[in-house]
Amino acid sequence: MSHLLEPILNLPPAVAYTVIALLVFGEAAVFLGFVLPGETAVVLGGVLASRHDLSLPWLLLLVVVAAVLGDSVGYEVGKHYGERVLRWRLLHRHSGKLDGARGYLRERGGSAVFLGRWTAFFRAVMPGLAGMSRMPYRRFLVFNAIGGLVWGVTFTLVGYLAGNSYAVVEKTVGRAGALLTLAVVLVGLVVWHRRRSHGPSVAGAGAGPAVQLATRADRRDAGPEV
Repeated sequence: MSHLLEPILNLPPAVAYTVIALLVFGEAAVFLGFVLPGETAVVLGGVLASRHDLSLPWLLLLVVVAAVLGDSVGYEVGKHYGERVLRWRLLHRHSGKLDGARGYLRERGGSAVFLGRWTAFFRAVMPGLAGMSRMPYRRFLVFNAIGGLVWGVTFTLVGYLAGNSYAVVEKTVGRAGALLTLAVVLVGLVVWHRRRSHGPSVAGAGAGPAVQLATRADRRDAGPEV
């Protein structure tokens, strides 16, 4: 994936800052993460900082703020338009992952928001799923901010320390992310099947797994906004 974003390395500093921030922000806010993982842009930003083309402190601040704000927008999108988004054709082929993410979110709550930050797919969808489940925003924000801070600092420093060897490091990180995705999906599906064995709710009867989980999550977590 890095070859698609490598032109960032040749951009003027002001433009590079802007592009990196928009890619990180757009991952969850507009589901850009399905196409271009923001972590790649962050790693490349770290490479630019290692060359002294960008300021490392300013880059760290920019990445963390963009990550937290983007996820907050994704939360609101899920809260208000989540059912429409689930019907997007783009998501149909990911229904298994979505069901796994739903189950994992129900089982782990805020920690699922933090862990979701570390894989491209869950980074794109977990904020929206949290909004759909009516997780109180303050609780979401705490785990979102912690995840955005740790993730942003980690991948910026990965690029900064790797320098021109970033491609090898990115491949290793990508494999670790794929394993984490698989683990989360498996745990989530186990939770979903366990809950489903108790019988589908009346509201969810006849609906797909993701819709049934959305209905049950709404019933469980509905309450006054904090």
